[in-house]
Amino acid sequence: MAEPHVTLDPQSLNPVEQKLRGPLEDQLSSALQAATVKIRQRYAGESVEQVADMLLDQAKAGLHPDIAEGFHPDHEQLRHVAEVIVDRAS
Repeated sequence: MAEPHVTLDPQSLNPVEQKLRGPLEDQLSSALQAATVKIRQRYAGESVEQVADMLLDQAKAGLHPDIAEGFHPDHEQLRHVAEVIVDRAS
């Protein structure tokens, strides 16, 4: 499974976020990757939607609260990561 990576849309960022885009993408990607490992390890037959929700919750738990509040990944891409977890467990 390829490591999930977060890429921020520069059009949606304010000037401060634009300056911090690289480190912010790295931090968000790291949190999502760690969440993926944890959820994959404890997967117990949940649905793809449940796994996607678990991924988001776990990733946000690994972030500073201010960053977590603004983290809204594309649901379809998060669902794809969840599908891979579910498919590999089958």
